[in-house]
Amino acid sequence: MELRTEHFEAEILHPAHGFAPVVTPLEVRWDPLTGHTARVLPPSGLMAPQRYDLASLAEDTRASCPFCSERIETAVPRFPPGIVPEGRIRVGEAVLFPNLLPYSQYSSVSVYSPEQHFLTLSQLTPRLVADNLAAQVAFDRAVLSADGFAQWASVNANHMLPSGSSLFHPHFQGIVHRIPTNQQRRLAAVPGERYAEYLATERRLGRRWLGELGGVEWLAAFAPLAPGDIRAFLPGGVSSPVELASDQVEALGAGISIVLGLYAELGFESFNMALYGAPVGTPGYVLNLRMVCRSNLEPFYRSDVAWLDRLHGEAAVDLPPEELADRAAGRFR
Repeated sequence: MELRTEHFEAEILHPAHGFAPVVTPLEVRWDPLTGHTARVLPPSGLMAPQRYDLASLAEDTRASCPFCSERIETAVPRFPPGIVPEGRIRVGEAVLFPNLLPYSQYSSVSVYSPEQHFLTLSQLTPRLVADNLAAQVAFDRAVLSADGFAQWASVNANHMLPSGSSLFHPHFQGIVHRIPTNQQRRLAAVPGERYAEYLATERRLGRRWLGELGGVEWLAAFAPLAPGDIRAFLPGGVSSPVELASDQVEALGAGISIVLGLYAELGFESFNMALYGAPVGTPGYVLNLRMVCRSNLEPFYRSDVAWLDRLHGEAAVDLPPEELADRAAGRFR
């Protein structure tokens, strides 16, 4: 498999150097699975490290938070008995319930813990993550049992306001629908042998390969969708979250927690995540997950999503995947 990259140079007459010529290197990379392109820039400080007083914001938002323990029983909705007879799903400290603003026919929110309104990324332990993920898997199974045509499931996260989260209290979101999202459709169209070749190539090269935990393979994305792009794959015939065994949920929870700890060390406290499910039995499909950093919260913070990302569908990142892999070294082995 070719991991395609093209190198370019941009030359300007730089005012900080007396208008002498300055050359900046630039890479365009092609994703080995979907073919989307990404631009990798030299490190330039586009993503400022975390400095905002998140603890103070937590206190400001706690009094009216519907996900906190003193309000969750009366403030969040319940599922119809035909979907979830108990109305909500509980696993460990995690509580799952319908989304008041559904993004699909079946839409859920699951909080890691109603008792914990503020969790830094380093505090999202394997136990908290795995239980929250298990609640989403139970939701996906309940929906599929009630509606056999709703085959496209995903588990997602917006953490902190820059990621798109409207509520401070940390949580996952799940959607199950009869129609895939654009990215689910693209990934499901990738031939099975392409997944195998990609993983085998990255394993052999080792440069972005992070390791394997409990059957889940982790690597830094060759062509990032955003800064800090880390991917996980579950080879072995699992197409949908509904097929995840308990040990696979535990392994994914541990890996996600490790990535979040890495993001915290890199100075970030906001992220997005998606676990892309396809219909059960999709030939050759490999259930896969993607995590990316988002801008830190600041009074006048710079969004990491601009015209190139939003309207051209192409990211420009100044955290090279290879440097990300160096920072993650040894954590997945």
